[in-house]
Formats: sequence, C-alpha cells, structure tokens
Amino acid sequence: MAEGVQETLRIATPEGVALELPLAGIGSRFVAQVVDTTIQVVALAGLAILLDVSHAGGLAGGAVFAVAIFGVVFAYPVAFELGAAGRTPGKRWSSLRVVGEGGAPITFRASALRNLVRPIDAIPGFYLVGAVSIFASRDNQRLGDLVAGSIVIRDPRLAKTAPPPPAPTAVAEPASIDAPAAGAPSEALDADDLPAWDVSGLQPAELAALRRYLERRHDLDPVPRSLLARDLADRLRPSIGGVGSEVAPERFLELIAALRRIRA
Repeated sequence: MAEGVQETLRIATPEGVALELPLAGIGSRFVAQVVDTTIQVVALAGLAILLDVSHAGGLAGGAVFAVAIFGVVFAYPVAFELGAAGRTPGKRWSSLRVVGEGGAPITFRASALRNLVRPIDAIPGFYLVGAVSIFASRDNQRLGDLVAGSIVIRDPRLAKTAPPPPAPTAVAEPASIDAPAAGAPSEALDADDLPAWDVSGLQPAELAALRRYLERRHDLDPVPRSLLARDLADRLRPSIGGVGSEVAPERFLELIAALRRIRA
C-alpha cells in the first residue's frame, strides 16, 4: 500500500542542522487506527454487557453509555496523545507518534482539534476523506492534522540501536563547550579518562551547533532529540580524528564537548 506523498519532513533547526522526521503513510496509520478502534469497540461492548447484567437500563443506563461513547471516541485518543508522548496504543503498535508540525510535542489544543475533526475524516466510511487528504497533502496530513497543525511520524525504534560502551563515571554532561558544567567536579575534566580523539579540526560553526544542541536538548521531545543528535554526530564525525562508529550519537557529542573543554 502506498505510504503517502513524501517520506520525510525536513525542518531547519537553530543548531544549523536539518532535522528529518520520517512521515507515517496511510498503511501504517490504517493499522494503528484498526488497533485503536478494536480497543474502543471492546471497551464499549464490555460496558454494554455490564449494564445489561446489572439491569441498569432506562434513562440512567442510556446516559452512562452516552458518556462512555464520548470518553472512548474522543477522550481516549486525546488522553493517550498527551500522556504517552503522542502515541495511542495503536500508534505504539505501529511505531507511530503524533507531534506538532515543527516536531514539538503535541499540545492539548492540537490533540483536541485533530480528534474533533476525526468524524469528518471517517466519512463516508473507512476513513475515505482522511485517506484522500493524506495522499493529497504535502506532509501526509488528514483533515484533522491540517486543522490542528500536527503530523504523524514513524517513531524510530531506539531500543534496537547498539548500546553505547560503558561510560566513564567521571564525565559529566556539559552545558557548554568552553567551560565546565555548573557544579561539575574537577575530576570530571581529567583527560586520562577521555578517549584519545583529535578535536582540533572542529570549525567554529560546528562548535556553535554543538553548543546549542547541548544547551537545548533537555527541552526537546525524545524523537527530535534523538534524530538531531544523530544528524549532528554524523556531521561532526568526519572532523574528529581517531573516533570509531560504535559510540552512540548523544554520548559522542558529550565526549567531544568534554575533550574540547580540556584540550582547547
């Protein structure tokens, strides 16, 4: 099945690195929706059986079931998108995540808007309107995404990446390159505990991008943070002498900053 008009969305970041977000296509989104719909139908069927067994019929039973329908159809996706970093159970199953158009975490307003428009996307059935919108839009967005300013991306399976080698316990996370992190112990800057990489080939623009990333990384959503670290590491690796490819991207950037502070 086709995976949409375009595969990735490129976003220019203040770090000077083009962040590429892999866009979800209609196939993976359909699978995610099937999983979520199945969970919702099972929940409502279970409630209907419970109300029937408890003989809670009449007006009260109807009111309870109406509230449950609203909660399952609307509150279910909003709650998961906000509480599980943009992932409903179906999206988690399909390794998808909904984020803002700039890669930032989804907000309540955006999540509410995209899910309020969902019934229109589902017209006339099987999400036909939504499917047409995904194919026709530049960033694979259904109508709800266009209204809310959101996109659905393929979530990298970070757990499958090779784990970094054991880190020296003395190396602290640097807040900047030319000065030690606030409160860092003096032994954290011991050159004997750091790899023998040559960082003299780094250019001023590369150092500036590294500094901005390390200062802002904790404010980033996990997926943009991981992708940005990978792209920045790939950009800096050719300028570093003696480094292998087994070091995880963010750890690689931390070690470069520590080496720069000591050896500059």
